Amino acid sequence: MSDYVVGVDMGSTSTKLLVATPEGRQVLVVSRPSPWTNLDHGRAEMPAHRAIALVRELAAEADARLGEGYRVLALGVSGMAEAGVLLDAAGTALAPIMAWFDPRGAAQIVATPEEFRAEFPGRTGLPVGPLASIAKLLHLRDSGIELAGTTFLNVPEFVVHALGGPRVAEYSLVSRTGLIDQDDSTPWQAALDVLGVDESILGARVSAGEAVGVLTDDTMPAGFRGAVLTIAGHDHLVSAVAVGATHTGQLYDSMGTAEALVRVLDDTLPFAARERLAHAGINCVRHVIPGKYVLLAGTKSGLLMRRVLQLLGITDATGRAVVDEAALALPVDGTLADGGLEVAGARNDDGVLKIVAQSDGLSPAELFAASLRHGNDMLAECMAAMDREVAPPTSTVLTGGWSTMASVVRSRSALLPEVTVSTHDEGTAYGAALFAAFAASTESFDTVASTFLSSSLILTNERS
Repeated sequence: MSDYVVGVDMGSTSTKLLVATPEGRQVLVVSRPSPWTNLDHGRAEMPAHRAIALVRELAAEADARLGEGYRVLALGVSGMAEAGVLLDAAGTALAPIMAWFDPRGAAQIVATPEEFRAEFPGRTGLPVGPLASIAKLLHLRDSGIELAGTTFLNVPEFVVHALGGPRVAEYSLVSRTGLIDQDDSTPWQAALDVLGVDESILGARVSAGEAVGVLTDDTMPAGFRGAVLTIAGHDHLVSAVAVGATHTGQLYDSMGTAEALVRVLDDTLPFAARERLAHAGINCVRHVIPGKYVLLAGTKSGLLMRRVLQLLGITDATGRAVVDEAALALPVDGTLADGGLEVAGARNDDGVLKIVAQSDGLSPAELFAASLRHGNDMLAECMAAMDREVAPPTSTVLTGGWSTMASVVRSRSALLPEVTVSTHDEGTAYGAALFAAFAASTESFDTVASTFLSSSLILTNERS
């Protein structure tokens, strides 16, 4: 009988399921595109039942590849924050999952009382805007859904619940709802009052890696049933743990659909500092590591780069490799005159691709390079805001799907300190498996993490 742990990454672009030994040796990964339905005006959604169906399909695929004679000791789920499922008392999903970048709720959040909006950034550590889950909940309320008596679960929390776990709220995920006071990680009464609910709209708070029941879903493969369930937490933070970027002084840049800069803090910052950072679009929220906090600055540069490539007809790895090589052959600043080709829209409160072309000599490589420069400009603004509140970082770990492109690495290395690239293909799913191993263990988190990460952590220094 072979024992395994499983990590699931409910990602914006794709959903992955990774199987590893309890010591951290990766065995297999299965993946499928996340089943969003794209609507007009930047909206995207998926039915809640499709999210859990996808996990079941991936588990069945992994089961077929593993064969007989195995058992899953524990399963951890990580993934996107802000996106979630509103459940009634009977467990019925009352609306589709809206993607974290979906703009619905923007009008409702700015229509809340002025004094609430004024206190929101410092109290929650988040900017006022449509990203925080409270905005989407306000949208659902205004669309006719009665919020009283419901429970909101972030996507990873919902998956764990659907597999047999209780309704719980992991700290790093619930920190991004706009319903939590960052001074003490308890529900903020003013936010509950705005929604017209009590704190039962959130599950009981739990830490990442905390065991929260066992897998009882009888549609999952037999080898998975009985596994300890845990919520690994917010994907960017989980992937940071998976490459060992867990110390102050380190900067972690995760380049997926969203590009996230993560800085680890030993404690939360004061109200005034959280307020200043939130006004700059930077979050100060709970980490997946118990007792730690993070500064998290996000941009939509990955989303914009994807759309740039789609405009160019590039949708596969071969096309990406061609444009990567061509962009790398250009100077970092391109060959066009200033203002000849500009890309915009990567701010977290934007996400709308805008291209201004007022020069000849255009090419796919020039357009992709322009999107990289725009991403750097957005990151420079974020870095400056963070550096005003905490000491600047001395090193960077770069990871995520875009970090496999040499032109992307060159671009970010021109801005960020001492860039090292993680070559782990599935950092979030691997990190979720690490938290699963912790949930099934009696050892400390540091001991489990040290053993787990030593099995596959590979870094390449881009400056050597």
